[in-house]
Amino acid sequence: MVLKEDIMKATASVGPSTGTGTGLRGKLNKVVLAYSGGLDTSVIVPWLRENYGCEVVCFTADVGQGTGETEGLEAKAKASGASQLFIKDLKEEFVRDYVFPCVRAGAVYERKYLLGTSMARPVIAKAMVDVAKEVGADAVAHGCTGKGNDQVRFELAFFALNPKLHVVAPWREWDIRGREDAIEYAKKHNVPVPVTKKSIYSRDRNLWHLSHEGDILENPENEPKKDMYLMSLDPEDAPDKPEYLEIGIEAGIPISYNGNHLSPANLLATLNEIGGRHGIGRIDMVENRLVGMKSRGVYETPGGTILTTAVRELESLTLDRETMQLKDTLAIKYAELVYAGRWFDPLKESLDAFMEKVTSTTTGSVILKLYKGSVSVTSRKSPFSLYREDISSFEEGSGIYNQGDAAGFIRLYGLPIRVRAMQQQNL
Repeated sequence: MVLKEDIMKATASVGPSTGTGTGLRGKLNKVVLAYSGGLDTSVIVPWLRENYGCEVVCFTADVGQGTGETEGLEAKAKASGASQLFIKDLKEEFVRDYVFPCVRAGAVYERKYLLGTSMARPVIAKAMVDVAKEVGADAVAHGCTGKGNDQVRFELAFFALNPKLHVVAPWREWDIRGREDAIEYAKKHNVPVPVTKKSIYSRDRNLWHLSHEGDILENPENEPKKDMYLMSLDPEDAPDKPEYLEIGIEAGIPISYNGNHLSPANLLATLNEIGGRHGIGRIDMVENRLVGMKSRGVYETPGGTILTTAVRELESLTLDRETMQLKDTLAIKYAELVYAGRWFDPLKESLDAFMEKVTSTTTGSVILKLYKGSVSVTSRKSPFSLYREDISSFEEGSGIYNQGDAAGFIRLYGLPIRVRAMQQQNL
């Protein structure tokens, strides 16, 4: 298993390992390619060598896309003509430094989307820039199409982290227009065509979520098929008995469940399994892509739905009204920045500082009830709670709140309304 090592390198045995001449479209020395081992990125390897006369270094990030996804990539990369393959385990970094800050911020795009793909792209791009520096590459490349958001997310991260790097996006340059064209190109260049069954859906999976697009989903009137879902059980088939979970939170960051303190990635993975069997976290939405068009996607985010619900609920105890309202307003902008690929933007970093400050007392625990697709809050507590039972109770006794004070408050607070009514009625 290559993942026993944090980073694994493999030397290619097929074709020349370094670029020696000018390609059809120019000359680059060495390119780091975001590589999955699928048909598209397997074809990109020889295409880069042919068109830019360059050495190709493949890079694969493990962000929790599933067991077996990185197996066999060494052989595939070598067979495609890559000189090296890097595989890096980014799961803990992904959850700790990218997912949990978004959870703390309460970032949700267009009322529903919990930003699963959006959060993963900058951590992958950052690792690619690091590899480019290590191997002395002068360019990076990705396999994103020219119609989606990911091309923007990758390239803005590249610009922010190393503006000297050239960026190559083959889907915006080549003549390949579909799967059959790619297979023909692969055969022509002696690249083994992946024999895995082609899914009818376009999917993106990481430790936070699984997205589904394409096929019948392209018509927003169509209901998703039951067998499409992979991370979560149909709520109708979920257990008839509810399950209760206590989520521990420290300064707005989840740290435990039922008293078990786990690493960020292990905590999320565990909650994915628990939430998945109760049908938690299914979202079906039509969203506005950054590039202008609308798209329909279905997302499974079982563990993420549990964590975002818990953190948001704890804030009801620890944030005052004005702070909560401002945080909710800024969370919308925060989500827009992350969705648009501006993770390393100074504005987003400034918002992070605000979120970290205002959630410094969001510490405590929340008990959730999971039942057939729903997450209900049953209990919340915090040592920094602003809730005072002696003040909020209908029974008198605190001595702090005098109901008679409300009359003067209402007269002053309602004065503008009263004055306007007087003017309209010529009083």
